[in-house]
Amino acid sequence: MTAHDHGWAADLRFAIHCSVALLGLLLTVDAAAGRLSWSRALLWTGLAALLCAVLVPPRVRAGVGRLSCRGLLRERTVRTDRLVSVRWSDGVAQRLVLRDTDGCRVEVDPEVFLANPALWHRLAEDARGCVERGTLRCGVTALRQLSDRIDRRHARTVFTISGLE
Repeated sequence: MTAHDHGWAADLRFAIHCSVALLGLLLTVDAAAGRLSWSRALLWTGLAALLCAVLVPPRVRAGVGRLSCRGLLRERTVRTDRLVSVRWSDGVAQRLVLRDTDGCRVEVDPEVFLANPALWHRLAEDARGCVERGTLRCGVTALRQLSDRIDRRHARTVFTISGLE
């Protein structure tokens, strides 16, 4: 069974809408100023395409024993049944970095797991097996922190839906 990010298509549409809106705004302003030419229209189109490329999120999928993250240029896959480390990345955008015994590495936004319980279930199940086998040496704390975040969010959702908030 393969699980995937259900919000990816909506995020892709958002990226496309933002870039189209920017292109329309730039072309409108340029035309109103009387400076619109083919070269400037091509420049604005390139800028809008660049914005779209930056905003398109990676597509995350998880199957038995693997998790893949496909960006614009390449796909990275990690064997979740052979994890060696799981850690939080340093930087402005929080990422969960997974590394397997083959040296493969994948960075995933933790919001993907928060929004997609099936993806989290696949990762947690495989990571639990790695802990039992002793291959996962570094990262049990990071997984526990993510698990706690997911549990809190789901509990809050249940309380909100049931009116117990």
